[in-house]
Amino acid sequence: MRIGPHTLPNNVLVAPMAGVTDRPFRQLCKRLGAGYAVSEMAASNPRLWDSVKTSRRLDHDGEIEPVGVQIAGADPEMMAEAAVFNIGKGARIIDINMGCPVKKVCSAASGSALLRDEALVARILRAVVDACRPYDVPVTLKTRTGWDRTSRNAPRIALMAQEIGIAALTLHGRTRADLYMGEAEYDTIREVKSLLEIPVIANGDIDSPHKARAVLDHTGADAVMIGRAAQGRPWIFREIDHFLQTGTMLPPPSCSEMAALLLDHLDDHYRFYGEYTGVRTARKHIGWYLGHLPGGQALCAHINTLDSSTAQQHALSQWFAHQTAPPAEATAEILAA
Repeated sequence: MRIGPHTLPNNVLVAPMAGVTDRPFRQLCKRLGAGYAVSEMAASNPRLWDSVKTSRRLDHDGEIEPVGVQIAGADPEMMAEAAVFNIGKGARIIDINMGCPVKKVCSAASGSALLRDEALVARILRAVVDACRPYDVPVTLKTRTGWDRTSRNAPRIALMAQEIGIAALTLHGRTRADLYMGEAEYDTIREVKSLLEIPVIANGDIDSPHKARAVLDHTGADAVMIGRAAQGRPWIFREIDHFLQTGTMLPPPSCSEMAALLLDHLDDHYRFYGEYTGVRTARKHIGWYLGHLPGGQALCAHINTLDSSTAQQHALSQWFAHQTAPPAEATAEILAA
């Protein structure tokens, strides 16, 4: 799997997710088998570049190469400027977001809203590719099958993108109107793959090694991109990669390994965000890791009342230390302590 001059170690990739794929999470996923990870969506508006949120999204210190940064916007010149700015911050691959379906993004005529204006899509793609070419930085595109099910124009968008010079295309098997509802469809991804010579990455509802294998077989795609299924389960990348390579399943992480992974993730998370923000943003990750386990919801409710990283880590360490007992009993004992 290659993107421009970059050879990736495998074809199991991390999807960019706002509020999720920060540097600590991307690093963890890469350590656990992801071949590549794209940053959270970075604003193309220069007025936002000095904000705390954007500054964090542009922090790639120590990140495993190649660094991929996703940019979003609707103005071709501004998008080109944002691409060059992010190259200066360490980006080695620029990804253009034309897939985000949320109202806040689409109301600004960016994200998947752009699929309704193919001429504007062409101007944005050309401006960004031209801006990145002198730096030998490839540009990729992440998009959806269309605005709605009556206007699935992904094949036309994909051919246009390849002609302009896009190095790889990620296609989520839903329209913008679908949001994240229902089931992703892969026939459109298969059609797009049949038309293109550049790599095509399949995205949408890939939540297990068997599903990844089935999607690759059905679509002929070059890679899969995992999003929501990796929340609280970052080891899914090694599971899928191992299955694709060998046809056999890895055992799930032991309780002790899960504890080590979660506590290491949180330590990196606290240092990245600082105490106040880190404690509050860690709660969702803890919920994703543990909320589905027996006793996990009660533990997470308790975690949400704690306002220090030390208290969060202590509660989690106690919970994991009691996992020789039934999890629900262990949680009750910790809450009573």
